[in-house]
Amino acid sequence: MMTYKGYSASIEVDIEAELLFGRVLDINDVVTFKAQTIEEARQEFQNSIDDYLDFCKELGQEPDKPFSGKLPFRTTPEHHRKIFIAAKKAGKSINNWMDEVLIKAAEQAINT
Repeated sequence: MMTYKGYSASIEVDIEAELLFGRVLDINDVVTFKAQTIEEARQEFQNSIDDYLDFCKELGQEPDKPFSGKLPFRTTPEHHRKIFIAAKKAGKSINNWMDEVLIKAAEQAINT
């Protein structure tokens, strides 16, 4: 995974073509790149992001942003009550408690 200006990309290997193929993640627009080396892939990713941002500017459109920091969350009333109680017992707001719990779970999932 690579990141640049807040954007992230995944890299796949195409063994038959002897290429690295990358795609920018978590935006609606399609931004891809290809390279033969890791360093070249990093540079092509950065070039692709810069080109994408310039293209959006030329069109007068806002580029897709990968993450806003806002995470809509829906649950049942019973789960909401339990989350509220757990947050209060920890001396935190629901948002702070959920952020702490979810990031621990995310890091565990990523590292396994």
